[in-house]
Amino acid sequence: MKNETIFVEVFGNNPVMRVLDFLITFHAFDYPLTEIAKNSGVGYSTLQTFWDKLERNCIVIKTRRVGKSDLYKLNTNNPAVKQLIKLDWNLIKGSEQEVCS
Repeated sequence: MKNETIFVEVFGNNPVMRVLDFLITFHAFDYPLTEIAKNSGVGYSTLQTFWDKLERNCIVIKTRRVGKSDLYKLNTNNPAVKQLIKLDWNLIKGSEQEVCS
């Protein structure tokens, strides 16, 4: 990705991190898998290789079904996800200061 976020910069530019970054950034909305793949810059078949793990670990949840598509979003009730969102926010705030002490 050209405009890499601080989250991806710190934790690595790999498919799982890009998907998590997208879902954290837009955690108020739900999306079909095709849109999650497209918007995170991950191939749909690559997304399918790890999506079940995210569901099993309650990182993402199915919110509804529209037509033939299931929609998913980040599970913001999961304490670990809450910490990821907080960490992302802290990384953003820290990158604005640019000075490490």
